Amino acid sequence: MSLSKTQRETIEQILINSLRHKFNNYNPEPASMPFHARLLGQDRLALYSFIHSLSTNFGTAIFEPVAVAIAKNNHKEASSQVTAGDFIYEGAHLAISQIMNHLTTASNDPDKSHEIETIRAVCQQGDRIKVRLTKVDVMIEDSSGDKHLFDLKTAKPNSGAFREFKRTLLEWVAAVLAENPKARVHSLIAIPYNPYEPQPYNRWTMRGMLDLTQELKVGKEFWDFLGGSGTYEGLLDCFEKVGLELRGEIDDYFTKFRHDHQHLQ
Repeated sequence: MSLSKTQRETIEQILINSLRHKFNNYNPEPASMPFHARLLGQDRLALYSFIHSLSTNFGTAIFEPVAVAIAKNNHKEASSQVTAGDFIYEGAHLAISQIMNHLTTASNDPDKSHEIETIRAVCQQGDRIKVRLTKVDVMIEDSSGDKHLFDLKTAKPNSGAFREFKRTLLEWVAAVLAENPKARVHSLIAIPYNPYEPQPYNRWTMRGMLDLTQELKVGKEFWDFLGGSGTYEGLLDCFEKVGLELRGEIDDYFTKFRHDHQHLQ
């Protein structure tokens, strides 16, 4: 199952709107890299700066709304930037601390199914603790009623941050189960593309902290989960089509930096 015509049009409009909004609101730093600007040209430097700036908010501006647009056609519910819950119980809080300690000392290997059931067993024990959890980037409820909570990360996340990523995933589970102990919930890291292609994604930095089979979806695996087989390739086609369609606008936008640089000389 690939992207429908309506989905493609929705995705392409998201991309067009996002790029045009960026053009209208982007204001690159003045020549703070004078040697680079004179060697490469201000327009190329502006393009580099623009790409870097765009990459930093690709997740919220593009990947999240695109993921929701794809998933809505294939799942019961899809939304972005939602709260997993406002509280967890003391029992779950203690269970998460113990799971994290065991993983940190390498006395246990990650086993998400077992970890979820450990939290479920104590998910309403003790006093309620009010928490302010990291927002869920993309939340999917599938046709079976299972909830899938995704934390979207950059293509090469800092390996030192996986401890906090893991704690966030466990806290989301605890918050969902605090409200409904029988809920079927899955929490995962999603990485929108594999920067190592055609080689497999380099997962060794996550081993020992994440259950790689149950807590990580990368590139094609993530997009095809949302929309079915062929979604990833269809999505790349949408990006290419919009890039070709807006090429004139993009070139015109960066040409003005070359003209500005010439006027300064």
